[in-house]
Amino acid sequence: MQVSLTTTGGLERRLEVAVPGDRVTTEVESRLKQLSRTARLKGFRPGKAPYAVIQKQFGDQVRSEVMSDLIRTSYAEAVNQEKVNPAGSPRIELQPGGDLKYTATFEVLPEVKLAPVEEIAVERPSARVEESDIDAMVESMRKQRPVFNVVERAAQDTDRVTIDYTSRVGDTPLKDGEGKDVSFIIGAGRVMKELEDAVKGAKAGDTRSATVDFPAEHPNKELAGQKAVFDLTLKQVEEQVLPEVNDEFIAAFGVKEGGVEALRTEVRQSMTRELDDLIRNRLRTQVLEALYTANKFDVPKALIEEQIQQLQLDMARRANITDPKQLPPASTFEESARRRVALGLILGEIVKNENIKVDRERVQTRLNDVAAAYPNADEVRRAYLQNADAMRQIESAVLEDQVVDWVVAKAKITEKPGTFSELTGFGQNQAGSAG
Repeated sequence: MQVSLTTTGGLERRLEVAVPGDRVTTEVESRLKQLSRTARLKGFRPGKAPYAVIQKQFGDQVRSEVMSDLIRTSYAEAVNQEKVNPAGSPRIELQPGGDLKYTATFEVLPEVKLAPVEEIAVERPSARVEESDIDAMVESMRKQRPVFNVVERAAQDTDRVTIDYTSRVGDTPLKDGEGKDVSFIIGAGRVMKELEDAVKGAKAGDTRSATVDFPAEHPNKELAGQKAVFDLTLKQVEEQVLPEVNDEFIAAFGVKEGGVEALRTEVRQSMTRELDDLIRNRLRTQVLEALYTANKFDVPKALIEEQIQQLQLDMARRANITDPKQLPPASTFEESARRRVALGLILGEIVKNENIKVDRERVQTRLNDVAAAYPNADEVRRAYLQNADAMRQIESAVLEDQVVDWVVAKAKITEKPGTFSELTGFGQNQAGSAG
């Protein structure tokens, strides 16, 4: 077998392969003879058809199969002989002639020469959960479970109101444009602001009107570009009162014993887990970005295209898109795909150089964490264990974490003190939870 390898530019290689014709002929004849022992042809007993008949009936098909198989095997032999690592499937072009001649064009994996990780600079956020943070979280939990008491005064922000309404454009009632006993909290943004503004200052029994200008691009064609009037009657005003932190309140969050101290302990543990996860993720993000920035090399286009397709599929699944035409163009994903491929090659090089093996205990912990998010944790765990692809994803994530840990142990780490609120954003937008 004759092999010639040339570089056509960048990572692209052109492999010319010539397989002697007698190798093709020998393999074709061998398969036809084997087929003649079992072939069932009309007019002949099984396995008794003459070789010439077998050759006439199946010759072209068998030759085509042999050519395909020889291209596959000879390509693998040639790649091994030339000591190249293809980055994807080759583009095969058959050449005319008696021998099996073809050219295979493909890209090779780049040589990754890692920059010293000791020069990577990373900021490690540091913070702790203070008593004041727990106080704020418990207050947030109280706001999640307000109590509403009927009052006779005028409605104001944070009150819950109940209304009846009808709506019209001019004198024409809107289709499905009325409601009975509709409740909402003023200021929560769950209804149109014009309705919230209309009920402010009104008491139970009062009537009000609100005018709403609908934009021209409104999805409801009946309302698009229209000025609608909502006539409403305020039926009830309820004042929002935060509950006491008593046994009933504590039990609502799954704490059955231990009272307030047990609740605060649960809250602290949850907040600490959230803080630890956030710090770990920020470290991971910085490490991956630093590795990507410090190690520049050509990335195979074939791998980028594969990654673009994967990103498009992921978006389609998340957005429930079934029509590919609704997806953004491939160019939208190109930089993200390039980054993912490059990081995969960089991490793979570190794993190889440092002989990092996947930690089975961490895999088990990751699997348990994933399963714990579902009510049927044992079933989910079994389903993962029986799914090789799913387990490979978990192992890949664990191995990536191990590489990040290895880099962090060698990089220049600067501690950046902060607070729970600064790092998590808790309380900055009146948001938060006990986890």
